[in-house]
Amino acid sequence: MPTSYERPDAGSSRSLGQPEANRGPGLAGGRGTLVRAFEELFLAEYGRVVGIAARVLADRAEAEDVAQEVFLAFHRSHSPLADYAPGWLHRAAWHAALNRVRGRRRRERRELHSGAQDRDDAWSGDPGRIVERIYEREQVRSAMGRLPARAAGVLALRYSGLSYAEVAQAMGIGVGQVGTVLRRAEARLRREVGA
Repeated sequence: MPTSYERPDAGSSRSLGQPEANRGPGLAGGRGTLVRAFEELFLAEYGRVVGIAARVLADRAEAEDVAQEVFLAFHRSHSPLADYAPGWLHRAAWHAALNRVRGRRRRERRELHSGAQDRDDAWSGDPGRIVERIYEREQVRSAMGRLPARAAGVLALRYSGLSYAEVAQAMGIGVGQVGTVLRRAEARLRREVGA
């Protein structure tokens, strides 16, 4: 995990594409303030962004790749001092991870149709248990895919360790709604997996 981050165009006085007057409070210091703010945001949110992506992908290395993409996309388009930064990052991680899953499914379908071999799993141990784990994970992922987007998002974010307030901010719903949406989503997920 890098400890320092600096944009290639950081020397420009308009590195975020905004005039100095529109960059918000405390930016009279310019580039240094933005770099420090982004570093602080990165250090504060990196673990959660990776956790959200890992919950969806079940692959830590791929989740770290998603986190890099999400932070880069945020840095290119937003100020690190924005109030919505954590929520934006969490939701973007969830969406980017889902896009990876969808891409993986499309690739697997193409490989199946072209006669390619099924991918080898790197797990060691009892082959029966490996097959069982794969089946269980696929059932949950498939069921999550059948849930409404809001329900699936709340489940993924909450089980990634986010608080109700953070889930609410990321999903754009009231904090009071998170528990209700979560309970209904869990019930529906149980029905989908059991069906």
